[in-house]
Amino acid sequence: MKQALLVIDVQNEYFTGALPVTYPQGSLENIITAMDHARTSGIPVAVIRHTNPAPDAPAFKKGTPGWELHDEIRQRHADIIIDKNLPGSFTGTPLADWLKDNGITRIAISGYMTQMCCDTTARQAFHRGYAVSFLSDATGTLTVTNAAGSISDADLHRAVLVTQQMRFSHVMTTSEWIRTP
Repeated sequence: MKQALLVIDVQNEYFTGALPVTYPQGSLENIITAMDHARTSGIPVAVIRHTNPAPDAPAFKKGTPGWELHDEIRQRHADIIIDKNLPGSFTGTPLADWLKDNGITRIAISGYMTQMCCDTTARQAFHRGYAVSFLSDATGTLTVTNAAGSISDADLHRAVLVTQQMRFSHVMTTSEWIRTP
């Protein structure tokens, strides 16, 4: 099975912008470790970047500092950079064609946020027949409060991981992924 690493939305908005990722600690370092491993192992890497196309977008507005990829991601090799406008990395993007053209049958999910773009992309991949690894310590989130209620960063992250493991993905740590042939 040929695999690829997806690095989803590791943009400044999650570090210096309105949506600082708070859980789990060390997620960025694990994303970097996964990217470095992919590079040395010949695993293709797709870096995915979110853009909010609304003219008055409060976050992820193209060309703003928050929209830019984190410096550590920009400094690393990417086989392709894909821009998206919705949570799913397959929706309206060339990701499916790129995976097919490269003979990919298994993908590893890393990036932000666990419950939004990572979860959606993992489900989309599963629905398309890919084997999916969801890197539990190389994805991350924050505490959320909205009209439906409030949930801590740790509980939200755990809930998504448990749900992913039920059907859609093999949830594993970055070090477990690195040791998987």
